[in-house]
Amino acid sequence: MNSPRKSPFIVGIGGTARPDSTSERAVVEALRSAERLGAETRLFDGVFVSGLPLYVPDRKERTGGERDFIETMRRCDGVIVGTPGYHGSLSGPVKNILDLLEDTAGDARPYLEGRAFGCVVTAYGWQACGTTLVALRMIAHALRAWPTPFGAALNASTPLFETDGTCIDAKIAQQLAVVASQVVEFARHRAAGLAAAESMPS
Repeated sequence: MNSPRKSPFIVGIGGTARPDSTSERAVVEALRSAERLGAETRLFDGVFVSGLPLYVPDRKERTGGERDFIETMRRCDGVIVGTPGYHGSLSGPVKNILDLLEDTAGDARPYLEGRAFGCVVTAYGWQACGTTLVALRMIAHALRAWPTPFGAALNASTPLFETDGTCIDAKIAQQLAVVASQVVEFARHRAAGLAAAESMPS
């Protein structure tokens, strides 16, 4: 019988081609909160996300970065995805890296089945925040993940982070902490539930 992992493994995805973008910093802040709750984390930052080739389903060859991402996602217990809102929806690079999860379609646990999906959106205005958050939640459902009840929507029309990445606004930091806590909590509950099911006599 496999015992549940004590520390949930949470993956953060997000950012833009510009290093230390607001969306990337938001994901980093959320991962810090997850670590304070005892989780292990890994970030696929904006430079990584933006540097991947365009997803082509029929292309059998994968780059080292693509293989690393896919294998990491197979091991994760939850994910926090941050995206800028571009013209009412998520950015192309973030959608592109999520499309890579199609490579797990034939797995025993395909896509992100049974894992929490924390949504973080940054945009220059509330309208784009709302529509992008809805789009990200729909993608989470399509990937068989569980979008967390709370999604963080950050209006980036004013500065949200210091140059060192420190969150300026306590309310924003709290939003990101809530997303992280719900992802970690779900991962722990699911691990405990699976362990209990395994221990029951057949």
